[in-house]
Amino acid sequence: MKKLMFFGCLMLGLMSLNAFAQDAQEEVTEEEMMKFAVMEESVAAYLNEKQENLIEMIKNDETLGGAARYNEIKAAWGKEDKLAEINVTAEEREAFQTIQNYVDSLGKDVVKYKTDLIMDQEVLGAATYNKVKKAMDSDPTVKEKVDTMIVELKEKRVDEDGL
Repeated sequence: MKKLMFFGCLMLGLMSLNAFAQDAQEEVTEEEMMKFAVMEESVAAYLNEKQENLIEMIKNDETLGGAARYNEIKAAWGKEDKLAEINVTAEEREAFQTIQNYVDSLGKDVVKYKTDLIMDQEVLGAATYNKVKKAMDSDPTVKEKVDTMIVELKEKRVDEDGL
């Protein structure tokens, strides 16, 4: 009987401890999830815009003459014998390098943009970012809600932009 009482008290204690631990982990609000989703969708839109700029740069570069020549040079880039084989001119090298510099800067630009949004208290704030990210990592339903919000925001942006 004593073992049964001890086991019962132990179970009650563990349940109380579990309830306390759940209370200690703050619940994420809809507003916080929406702020996170807005930030993520904004970053995706920013990246998309940068990628579209890249495509336009390649298409409209008169020196390279379009995407086909760009891809040909890209495949040979870094191999002098291959570049000579396809008769790459100094002007083409310069034009290609300009585009490559843009490509190389893309990752840094996107990371900076995202960091700026996260650090901006009016947009999201680092504490809210960390709170929502932690909740998404530990609770699949939170992740699903945020992902759904991001999709809805993207659809709204597409509708507004008429794309």
